[in-house]
Amino acid sequence: MMKWMTKATFSGLVLAALVSPGIADAHGNVTMEEDICVRRIGGNMVHFSAYQPQFEPKAQYCTEIPEVGDTFLVVDLVDPGLRTMPVGVRIVRGQEGDGKDDDQTVAYWRPVSHPDGVVRGEAKLDKGLYKLIITAEGLSPSYYLLRVQQVDYSKVGRKMVGPVVILLVLALVGYELSKSGRMRNWWASRRT
Repeated sequence: MMKWMTKATFSGLVLAALVSPGIADAHGNVTMEEDICVRRIGGNMVHFSAYQPQFEPKAQYCTEIPEVGDTFLVVDLVDPGLRTMPVGVRIVRGQEGDGKDDDQTVAYWRPVSHPDGVVRGEAKLDKGLYKLIITAEGLSPSYYLLRVQQVDYSKVGRKMVGPVVILLVLALVGYELSKSGRMRNWWASRRT
C-alpha cells in the first residue's frame, strides 16, 4: 500500500512539474526567436527591454512593468540592417490607434540612425496600458503592449495549474486510501 502511495505521489509531482509554467517563465533561457520581447520590423529583429532601477536595480522587464514612474526603455536593433536606417519610438497611452495622435503620446524619439544598434529613452509611465510603437523608414511598424502596474490574470491562472494538479492528485490518493480495506484495518488497529 505504501509503495502504491509513493508511486502515485511521485507521479503527481512529476506531472505537476511538467505542466507548471514556471519552468518556461525564465526570460533569459530561451532562443531569440522564442523570446517574448523580440519583434520583427520587416524581416529584421528588434528586442525591447524596460528598466526601473529605482525599484529593482538589476531587473529587466518586457511588457509587464511592475511600478509606475520613471522607466528606461531600450530597443536593441538586433539585425545590422536596421542600424543604418532611421528608427524611432513612440509610446501612446492605451492600446488603440497607431500613435499618430499627439494627445495620447507619452514619449517620442524621432527617427534617426543608431550605429550602435541601441535606441534609448526614458518615460514617466502611470498605471494602465500603453502601446510602444517602433518605426523604421520604409518598413511596417512593430508594436508592444505595455501593462504598467496591472495584474495579468491569465498569467496568474497559468501559474496556478501546477499547484492545483498536485492538490488534485493528493486528494485522489487520499480518497483511494480511505476506500481501501488495508487503510481501514490499519486505522482501526491504531484506535484500539
